[in-house]
Amino acid sequence: MQKILVANRGEIALRVMRSAREMGIKTVAVYSDADRNALHVRYADEAVHIGEAQSNKSYLSAEKIIGACVKTGADAIHPGYGFLSENASFARQVREAGLILIGPSPEAMEIMGNKLSAKAAALKYNIPMVPGTEEAITDINEAKLRAVEVGFPILIKAAAGGGGKGMRIVDQESDFEEQMHLAVSEATSAFGDGSVFIERYVSSPRHIEIQVLGDTHGNILHLFERDCSVQRRHQKVIEEAPSSVLTPQIRAQMGKCAVDVARSVNYTGAGTVEFIMDEYLNFYFLEMNTRLQVEHPVTELVTGIDLVKEQIYIARGEAISFTQEDLEIKGHAIELRVYAEDPDNNFLPDIGTLQTYVTPKGPGVRVDDGFEQGMEIPIYYDPMIAKLVTYGKDRAEAIERMIRAIDEYKITGITTTLGFGKFVMQHEAFTSGNFDTHFVKKYFTPGSLQNDNAAEAMIAAIVMEQLLSGQKNNAAVSTVNESSNWVKNRK
Repeated sequence: MQKILVANRGEIALRVMRSAREMGIKTVAVYSDADRNALHVRYADEAVHIGEAQSNKSYLSAEKIIGACVKTGADAIHPGYGFLSENASFARQVREAGLILIGPSPEAMEIMGNKLSAKAAALKYNIPMVPGTEEAITDINEAKLRAVEVGFPILIKAAAGGGGKGMRIVDQESDFEEQMHLAVSEATSAFGDGSVFIERYVSSPRHIEIQVLGDTHGNILHLFERDCSVQRRHQKVIEEAPSSVLTPQIRAQMGKCAVDVARSVNYTGAGTVEFIMDEYLNFYFLEMNTRLQVEHPVTELVTGIDLVKEQIYIARGEAISFTQEDLEIKGHAIELRVYAEDPDNNFLPDIGTLQTYVTPKGPGVRVDDGFEQGMEIPIYYDPMIAKLVTYGKDRAEAIERMIRAIDEYKITGITTTLGFGKFVMQHEAFTSGNFDTHFVKKYFTPGSLQNDNAAEAMIAAIVMEQLLSGQKNNAAVSTVNESSNWVKNRK
């Protein structure tokens, strides 16, 4: 493997290219009209323009990406996450073109890309499942009968879905038909597949996921868990490793289940097995993501393993060089997704120019980003600006460093989730570890950050008044002790 084309953009494209460069592998960037001056384009050894700003005319075009490989002589493609990263049809086209996809087989993608077939595969190994249906349901009356059997509240979920689309919580039987129609309609619109299934609704859930690696030699192991329970609109905002609630015994059980899920489809490469956990620490299989996750840096920091390099080694046909027994958790890591969003306005995306953009530095701080001062946030793609990650010897130090890093991160011109991140880090529910996926709904309301800013401004005004008062009092002292070095140094 001499040259890798990175079929993505922004921070993940740069992240992949940096590991490739350390391995002595050349990289090729692809870019749309909107990304002509992007950092990943400048960083790569070569760059190929693949179309207009809209992703369906550029980053989602399998033909253009494979054509860029042929043009540059790249022999492998790293898809990053999003776009074509979990597209089985694309994976097949890559294979048919004689290229290497740095990811799992199209067959594994297909099975795990549908929640129902994923459940069927996992059931071969008796993986715990949330009580519900094991097949798609389209008949409203049959679905209602099954819902009553499962017991309300229930969750209607799109079989081909993700990101909260095609998902409806139903608290009582009288609401079922309306919510069923809405779920099917939304699933059809979002995924072209209106299939839905039913699960019992876990009322106080934690979202725990396990990182797995599999090679072509039959080795599959896990790299422990990430807790991704702080979410908005069913999408993650803050992730950490390890979880504050898992015991060593539960961690081992979840790790074994994750490995078995991966084994059920002969998984190769990096993947993530996601679980939901109730207040009694019972866990149930949700789905498997057949790609690298946005939150992979927290796992890298607590294990010391470069997951992108491992993906490349595995794609080259090499065996994983370490065993499960070699792995251990060291310290604690937290990631904040820095989005161009307004938390005080229901996290709606914001666009504009980064008038000021200064990243934090110092011990235990990592920033994966794809922007610099003066660049615009395009409206065509996900609004994530960066991943801010902190590492400490324990959870308390990781939180302290995150607060410090947020304070040092200077962004003007757009509204971001930095303030929300600080709100979470300082909230008792988070610091105590006693939180679930309803954190935002329970504790964060529009105006919360404005109130915090007003309080900080008042404190700053009081401090300034005290400083000015102190300077007046010191004026008399300075006339008497003008020769004092201490007084001169204070001036």
